[in-house]
Amino acid sequence: MYLVALLLSALAVLPPAQAQRRPAAPAAPAGPFKTPLSTAEMSGKQAVVETTVGTFVVDLRPDLAPNHVGYFIKLARDGAYTNTIFHRVIRNGIIQGGDPLSKDPAKASQVGSGGLGVLQAERSSEPFTRGAVGAALRPGQPDSAGAQFFVCVTDQPALAGQFTVFGRVSEGMDVVQKISELPADARGAPESRVAITAVVIRDIPPPEPVPFADETPEQLAQHRAVLETTLGSMTIAFTPGVAPEHVRNFLQLARAGVLDGTAFHRVVRGFVVQTVLLNNHTAITEKQQKLVRNLQPEFNGTKHVKGIVSMARGDDPASAATSFFIVTADAPTLDGKYTVFGRVIDGLDVLDRIESAPVSGESPTTRIDLIKVRIAG
Repeated sequence: MYLVALLLSALAVLPPAQAQRRPAAPAAPAGPFKTPLSTAEMSGKQAVVETTVGTFVVDLRPDLAPNHVGYFIKLARDGAYTNTIFHRVIRNGIIQGGDPLSKDPAKASQVGSGGLGVLQAERSSEPFTRGAVGAALRPGQPDSAGAQFFVCVTDQPALAGQFTVFGRVSEGMDVVQKISELPADARGAPESRVAITAVVIRDIPPPEPVPFADETPEQLAQHRAVLETTLGSMTIAFTPGVAPEHVRNFLQLARAGVLDGTAFHRVVRGFVVQTVLLNNHTAITEKQQKLVRNLQPEFNGTKHVKGIVSMARGDDPASAATSFFIVTADAPTLDGKYTVFGRVIDGLDVLDRIESAPVSGESPTTRIDLIKVRIAG
C-alpha cells in the first residue's frame, strides 16, 4: 500500500506542503485541446525518446486517447520536450517527465507543476502494466493532463481508472529501468539530471527480419561459430540435420551478442567444460532477453566424444536455453539425454587449455572469458 500511495502522490504533481511553499505557476493554455489530426494520421506512429542515459521508444495509441497522442505529437514536433528532465522517479515504480518548467534552473522550485490543464481525460481499459505511458494530472483534477507523462516500470494496477494511457514502450525498457533506479530525495526528485535531448516522431518500422529463421538445415550447416576466449579461439561446425532448432537458436543468440561476455563457469576434467550461464551476465539487454527461450529437446544418436558441443539443461528435458558444454573425453552417460548440435573442428588445443585450468571444485579459480562468439559463413 505504501508504494500505491507514493505513486498516486507522485502523479498528482506535487505534495500539498510543497505546493503551499511555492508561488503559483503561470496558467497553462486554455483547454481542452482537440487534435486536428485524424486517428488514421496518428496510427502506426512511435516516439523515439532520446535521453542523456539512453533511448527508449514509445508506440503511440491514438485508438485509446487521440487527443493525448495528438498533443504529444504536436509538442514533440515543436521541440517542446528538448532539454526537459525526468523530475520524479520511484524505484521500480514510475518515471515522470515532460514539464516545460524543468528547462529553466531558475524555476526548480516549480518543476512538476508546468504544462498541465490542457487535456480532458480519455480513460480506457488498457492496463497499467510494465511499459505503459500515461499522462500526469493535477491533484483531484481528472481533466488536467498536458505535457507531463509517466512510464510504468512495473505493473501498477492501482492506477487503473485514474489516469489516461496513450502509449507503451516497445524498446528500451532497460533505459527506463535505469532512470527509475537513480538516487532521489524524499520527494522522488533525482539527485542527478537526466534530460530529454530529443523526441522524434516516426512511422513504426516493419519488424526486423529474424536472422536464420527461414534457413533450411542444409543452409544452417554452412555456418561456423568462432568462440573467442581468453585462452584462444575454437571453431564449431553445426549438425542441423539432427538438431535444426538448437542450431538456429544458437546462431540467433550469437548474432545478437547474447553469448558474448560470459565465462566458462564449470570445468570437469575428463568430462566437460560449460559456459553461458546468463545468471552471471548482467549486461544483457531487454531486446536480447526476448531471444532467450527454452528449447524442445532434439535428442539424437550422436555420441558424446571429445569436441562434441551439446546443450546443458535442468531436470526438465525442455529446459535448455543458452548454456552449452563441450565434451573433453568420451561421455557415454550423456548419450541420448542431451542435445548434440555441433562439434569443435579447430582449436582442440584451446579446449585442452580450458580443461587444464586450476579449479576449486568445478569452478575455475581464474575467470576464463567467452569474449565473443563470431559467426562465419
